Amino acid sequence: MVKQFKKFIARGNVLDLAVGVIIGASFGKIVTSLNESMLMPVIGWIFGDIDFSNWFIRLGEIPSDYSGSLTNYAELKEAGVPMIGYGDFITQTVDFLIIALALFFIIRTVNRVLDEMQEQAKQTEDSSSSDDIPTDPQLDVLKQILGEMRKNSQPA
Repeated sequence: MVKQFKKFIARGNVLDLAVGVIIGASFGKIVTSLNESMLMPVIGWIFGDIDFSNWFIRLGEIPSDYSGSLTNYAELKEAGVPMIGYGDFITQTVDFLIIALALFFIIRTVNRVLDEMQEQAKQTEDSSSSDDIPTDPQLDVLKQILGEMRKNSQPA
């Protein structure tokens, strides 16, 4: 079982996934910081110094021993008051949209590069002779076989 686990972990796609998750978590923290520290204050300033984090609808009673602010979402939530925090939802939605937009641009760029590389590979007989094209020995051999078959099938 240990050998199987080592084999599983050593596979490239598992390591790629692990790296992706770690980078994604870090990227998420950066986007959250960008959103909470830079974008939402500007949006709040544009709309009249609004703090989205304190937009909520209180659904239940405030405990009698509560002595904090009646407009502070975090304090009320900590006191156990049932609420719908739609301001936090707005903030999280903006976070999601920023991440989705960034991923869209990254994937779009990667797809363009991959398309260009595939087009170059199609036009090249032997990818090992070019430094600009990733080498695919199997594809090179198949192209050589196809070329030989075409030569042999033409009438002399």
